[in-house]
Amino acid sequence: MYEQRRNIKRTFVKTRKQIKDFLLSAKSREFFIFLFFFFMAGGFWLLQTLNNDYEADFSIPVKLKGIPNDVVITSEPASEIRVRVKDKGTVLLNYMLGKSFYPVQLNFEDYNSKDNVVKVAASEYEKSVVSQLNASTRLLSMNPDTLEYIYSTGISKRLPVRLCGKLSVERQYYLSDTLFRPDSVLIYAPAGMLDTIVAAYTQSVAFENISDTLIQQVPLLQPKGVKIVPSTVELMLPVDIYTEKTVEVPVEGINFPFGKVLRAFPSKVQVTFQVGLSRFRQIEAEDFSIEVPYDELLRLGADKYTVRLNKVPDGVRQVHCNPEQVDFLIEQESLN
Repeated sequence: MYEQRRNIKRTFVKTRKQIKDFLLSAKSREFFIFLFFFFMAGGFWLLQTLNNDYEADFSIPVKLKGIPNDVVITSEPASEIRVRVKDKGTVLLNYMLGKSFYPVQLNFEDYNSKDNVVKVAASEYEKSVVSQLNASTRLLSMNPDTLEYIYSTGISKRLPVRLCGKLSVERQYYLSDTLFRPDSVLIYAPAGMLDTIVAAYTQSVAFENISDTLIQQVPLLQPKGVKIVPSTVELMLPVDIYTEKTVEVPVEGINFPFGKVLRAFPSKVQVTFQVGLSRFRQIEAEDFSIEVPYDELLRLGADKYTVRLNKVPDGVRQVHCNPEQVDFLIEQESLN
């Protein structure tokens, strides 16, 4: 331990001596003299450069005050004004490093109109901008040149959410539903505009080859002059897989005269179809029907009837019957 301390001390003393010898050497003095004149020349160059005129862009906040309690701003108002100015580099550097711009304050009542629109031209707030600039600074432009606020006086209605976009699922899968949370939103807009809106639509989405339930936050389209609360909804796309099922459906005669009955061979037809796995147990034979009208059989002029399903439940596909035709007889019932 003692030997380690001696080694550290020896190294420190040696390093200090090397640094001292370097700083006191002739080469070191020449290097520092060079650095001195280099920075001096750089300083003169910088002062000369900053003394020239330049153009620069700055942002100034803007606020609309005095908004009545029953007024809802439905447009997306500008939160700042972009100004382009011209002045010497020293002044512009002060704006960049130390100058803080105060918000341009606009009073709602000063610009209110009957058409639910507040419009403020650049000339209206130019004085407020210029007052924050140096006397030597020249204002070149302001953007936007007009501030516009569209508002609603508390008028709103609740409308359903609708999906806008393209969806596709992998083979043998299907979308069992399209769900939103919430499924309706509040729409604020001027009365004339509100009457024309029938739903709130999502921004365009594209989901391809979906094979599992998808949950995603989706923003809603915000037309100009319309405010939607909330502005985003949760989209859920439940995905199910198709499976095959077969049921036996009886062939039934309808509108037969009294005393006459239909005899079909076979009396039941196998109906095979594809249905989502989640509904497999829900779909039964009673959800289908095969009805054979009496007058249709009379017009056939044959003893074979092509099977036709008169009732098919929602949510099934690829439905086919076996056999496709049945033999039939019209019998007179015995009244004994």
